[in-house]
Amino acid sequence: MNIRPLGDRVIVKPASEEEVTKSGIVLPDSAKEEKPEKGEVVAVGPGKILENGSRQDISVSVGDTIVFAKYAPNEIKVDGDELLIIREEDIMAVVEN
Repeated sequence: MNIRPLGDRVIVKPASEEEVTKSGIVLPDSAKEEKPEKGEVVAVGPGKILENGSRQDISVSVGDTIVFAKYAPNEIKVDGDELLIIREEDIMAVVEN
């Protein structure tokens, strides 16, 4: 199944970041303090339609790693993969390599 976001929405594959303590204990994401989430953009919508009828392009591209607010996305499952749908306005930054 393919999924295509509409408007200014972006489909993101969440990055799992497990942390290992010095003693070797693995801390899952849920055990950490609340902080912004990261993920990889897998699809982008065509952009937001402005009041004058023109379309504003989305400022992220497929393959970008982004940082977004923890409670901003909606979770979905597509072909067994957990994906997130997020509006462009909830994206806080693009991670530069």
